[in-house]
This record gives sequence, C-alpha cells and structure tokens, in this order.
Amino acid sequence: MKTPSVPLAERMRPKSIDELVGQQHLTGSNGILRQLLKSGNIPSLIFWGPPGIGKTTLAFILANHAGLPMFSLSAISAGVKEIREVIAKAKEIGKAILFIDEIHRFNKSQQDSLLAAVEQGTIILIGATTENPSFEVIRPLLSRLQIYILEPLSESDMLQLLNRTIKEDAYLSKQNVMLKETGALFTLSGGDARKLLNLLEIVVQSITVRPAIITDKAVTRVAQQRIAAYDKSGEQHYDVISAFIKSIRGSDPNATLYWLARMVEGGEEAKFIARRMLILASEDIGNANPNALLIAAACFQAVEMIGYPECTLNLAQTAVYLASSVKSNASYIGLKSAIKAVRENGDQPVPLQLRNAPTGLMKDLDYGKGYRYAHEYENNFIDIEFLPETLSGTKFYEPGNNTRENEIRQFLKSRWKDKYGY
Repeated sequence: MKTPSVPLAERMRPKSIDELVGQQHLTGSNGILRQLLKSGNIPSLIFWGPPGIGKTTLAFILANHAGLPMFSLSAISAGVKEIREVIAKAKEIGKAILFIDEIHRFNKSQQDSLLAAVEQGTIILIGATTENPSFEVIRPLLSRLQIYILEPLSESDMLQLLNRTIKEDAYLSKQNVMLKETGALFTLSGGDARKLLNLLEIVVQSITVRPAIITDKAVTRVAQQRIAAYDKSGEQHYDVISAFIKSIRGSDPNATLYWLARMVEGGEEAKFIARRMLILASEDIGNANPNALLIAAACFQAVEMIGYPECTLNLAQTAVYLASSVKSNASYIGLKSAIKAVRENGDQPVPLQLRNAPTGLMKDLDYGKGYRYAHEYENNFIDIEFLPETLSGTKFYEPGNNTRENEIRQFLKSRWKDKYGY
C-alpha cells in the first residue's frame, strides 16, 4: 500500500468529543466541555496546555457543534489587518467563531483589536496557547474569556490511542503492526499525541519486515536518526528549553550558553526564555542565593524594555549567573509538602489567636485572643502557635546545606529548635 501523504496524527484527528483521548476532566460525562456541547452555548475561551494534546481539535469540535462559520488565524503570521477582516466578515454573517492558535504571541494592539467584537458577541473567540494566559493575554480580554487547562496524555491514554490507531488507520491496519514495547514511544512523545502518532508511523515505515514489531530499540534508533533542527513552533521547542533549564540546574554554564544560542538562533521568544529563568531562580536556587531571583526579574524587565537583538546579552549574563550559582530546592520541596498536607487534611481552621477581628461579635467569639505582637518581645520573637492544631509541629521547610540556608537554619534553630527540630 502506498505511503499516505497526510501525517498519521492528522489522519487520526478526532471528529467528535467521544473520539478524543484524554482530557476526561473536561470531556467526561460530567465535564464542562461536554455540558457546553449539550447546551449549545459556546463562550469565548482559551485552551491552555502543552502541544499535541487536543487544543485545536477541541476548537473545531466546538465550532462544528455550534453550527457557526469558523475562521482560523495563527498568531505567528496574522496581524491586526487579518483580525479586522475576520470581524468584518463575522458582522456580515451575524456571528462567527474565530480560532487563534498561539494567541500568546499576539501583542497588546493585536489583542485590543479583538475586545469590542468579543464584548458585542460578533465573534466567539477560541484561543489556544502553550503559555500561561495570565502572563500573555491582556487583562481586559482575559476577563471576557473562560480558561480551560488541558493536560498531557497519560500512559494509559497513549496506549489506548496507539491501539485504536493501529486498528483503525487505513494504512497502519494493513502493516501488521505489533506493539511489543512502548516505553520509548511514551518517553519520547512526552504526552504529546501528535508526536506519538507521527513517531509511530516513522518507525513502522523504517521496519522492512512484517509483522512490524515495535520495540524500544527500534523507536530509539529512528528517533536518533530523525533529530531535527530547533523549531520554536514544533516539538524541539520543549526539548531544547528542557536541556537549557537542566543545564542551569546542573551548574554547567557552557552547556547553558549552547542551548541558549540554539534558542536565540531559532528565533525563540526572549520573554519565554526569561520567564523560564525567573521560575528556575526560585525553584532551583531559592534562598541559597536570593540575588538570583532579583537578577532574573531584572532580566525579564530588560527583555521587555529592549527586545532582540540586544537583549540576548541580558539573557546570556543571567543564564551564566544562574548556572554558576549555588543551588537549593528547599523552598520548592517545602511548598510541595505543605500542599500535600492541605490536600490530605482539608481546610483546617485558623487558630483563634491568628484570626482577624474587625467586629465586636468576632472579639466576643475570641477572634484574635491570645495573639502577641512579636515586635514587643525580645529578639522580635514570641513562641505561639501559627499552624492549625492538627498540624502543630509539622516541619515543611528544611533548609538546604549551603552557606545562606545554613544561616537560616541557625536562625530558625534559635527560635524553634524544640518545636520543629532545627
């Protein structure tokens, strides 16, 4: 059978919500998107999540179900002119859906041009983004949109998708494909359905004998042969930023600069790089070197003020500083432990002495009773209970073994040794 010209991921694109694999929190029997389809009332919204998990597919499913004309723009290539043309067509029709892929790439003026049409209901805006909309979408537009978060496919989702594809795709169903091992497919695709299916097809085509037995070795061999140049809109986007962050975390400024250069030469957004370093400054360095966060924040501001090409100097300086800094993830680990406690113990009551008492009734109920103002005591410290009773004495933060956090440890030990075991 002749090899299809259309990629496997496109051939298997779902036509209905029932065909979509994953995103059960949105598309399950009680999921909000399924409820929207039943009601026929589609609001303006944004799908936020990593690539290859169904954002575009869901947009087309919603549009088809609504029975409205749909226009599609890519924020990479479209501008205000194209937006206005679509809005004009929507006004002629009465109402239409406008799907904008990579909406986070629109600048303020481009986003401003959407406001009136969304507000008036001329268009139902459906955006897709891999970036946090809170950072990239202007507040007036964001307030008019519902945000739905999509998640990477789980291994069970990917296995279901593979089995269905092998059975239902006209080409693969005739290739006698046998899934012997799936570990490499799962790892290399990283929850990205598009990458998973296209990698599967390449592997099947590389196997000259039938049955085409899929093994981790075969997948790895093909993947290594097909390593592509950096593509800011493709699958290498996340692989290269991952290598960049891991190089900084691993304290290797040389590798850090190499991966930074790959992104710069590939046209990656400077703000995307700066934002990742801003996150890393707290996640991987934290209080071991508090200046890291200040420098990363200054870099982000400089990138916004200067832009390419000069801001590459700010990116390089900051990346080298972070890579060469002492590391600690103690605050990050502490936060994860605290979140786990919240989820396991529910919303524990705030101790009475810590509660606000703006009214007489609250004071009569002992709100705030027993609280002592630390600055009125020696060393600006007083030993009272700050945690809910059920969590008293629980230590979430364990300072890292570095100069700065050892100083923090000694400070906490002088205050809380008996209670928290510092």
